[in-house]
Amino acid sequence: MRDYLPLLAVLFALLIGLVVGKAWERYKLRDGRWIDRRRLRETPHYMLGLNFLVDNQVDQAIEELTQATSVTDTDALEIQMILGNLYREKGQVGRAINVHQSLLQRPNLTTLEHAYVLLCLALDFRHGGFVDRALEAFQEVVRLDTKNRYALVNLQKLYEEQHQWAEALRVREQIAKIDGGRRPDDQQILGFLTNEIGNIRARNGEAEAAARTFAEAVDVDARTAPAYLNLGDVRERQGNLAAAVDAWEKLTQAVPDRAHLVFDRLERAFTTLGGPRRFVDLCQRLVAQNPQDWRARLALSHHLAAEGHHRDALEVVLEALPHNPHGLAIHQQIWQTLSALGLEPSLVRRYVALTREAVFYLDPHVCIRCRYRSTELLWQCPQCHEWNTFVEERLAPAKDSPTAELEPTEP
Repeated sequence: MRDYLPLLAVLFALLIGLVVGKAWERYKLRDGRWIDRRRLRETPHYMLGLNFLVDNQVDQAIEELTQATSVTDTDALEIQMILGNLYREKGQVGRAINVHQSLLQRPNLTTLEHAYVLLCLALDFRHGGFVDRALEAFQEVVRLDTKNRYALVNLQKLYEEQHQWAEALRVREQIAKIDGGRRPDDQQILGFLTNEIGNIRARNGEAEAAARTFAEAVDVDARTAPAYLNLGDVRERQGNLAAAVDAWEKLTQAVPDRAHLVFDRLERAFTTLGGPRRFVDLCQRLVAQNPQDWRARLALSHHLAAEGHHRDALEVVLEALPHNPHGLAIHQQIWQTLSALGLEPSLVRRYVALTREAVFYLDPHVCIRCRYRSTELLWQCPQCHEWNTFVEERLAPAKDSPTAELEPTEP
């Protein structure tokens, strides 16, 4: 019998552990009092509050969650955190800060609880425009929880807003390590941040350092379109036009949907280098790769018209018309070419037939994240601060959509 005593003792200890674990699952010691956490979830006010929160009915959510704290335990940490966040969403930043700061004063907070309450407070500070305090709070969150991706992303955005590109890049590199290559946008953001550092060096007159940085941005992510632009511009200012052309041509290969950004540069450079036919070949290659590329056709039409080939120019631009029938730039080119041809009646009638139901407008761009609109292509959205999110906004051809709905197309 004595031989079984150690085994019985172990089994008894395991049983006690299970009982204690189940009790801890339901109860938690807070400030010397045992709190029934299951009771918190069972109150209808708590569940209603969560439902209102999901439905984005902030006022009702606050009311029900406040009722839940009075029914159960006024110090329930998770409810107080949610209430503070809801106050922030309503614009009551001062009240949100007070709630979250009071939570930080509680004794016996675990490291994880401390980190998440501090994260809420950091968001309060950022929302209220207290940049320095927000930076300190986010940095402290990362110190407590080194893999807190949400805190790191907010820290990166704060550095970007302050144009502290090197710090933003350092933080994004931490995020990329956490992601472990699972998120493709990491490389894109790293490329754009590296490009911004290159811009700073270029403005400071550090041409060679800037060129190296732009080349590094391309190495990080081959689709970093502005880095090719900037690298070519630096090389052109240095007097190395061949190297500039090489950078701009690489943009047309790596990011063909952004090729129109270098059309003027390449057309001018090819003419200077004595090879204007190269520009025609470039535009034709892009059209062959993407038959819907109206910008390449428009650029080719401009080039042909400048050389006096007005009828050929008109044929090319009329081919572009069905792919963007509402683009004002296309119609301006057609008008100019028709004028150069003396408003030949048959050509005018052809044009009128093609554009009978078109609505002319300037080519707008729209952010696919927050719908911010801009008449120019921006690399970072000034509203949501995301990178490379602008696409052309197209109006559907009238024959396909009587209401002419907006159709953004991603790059």
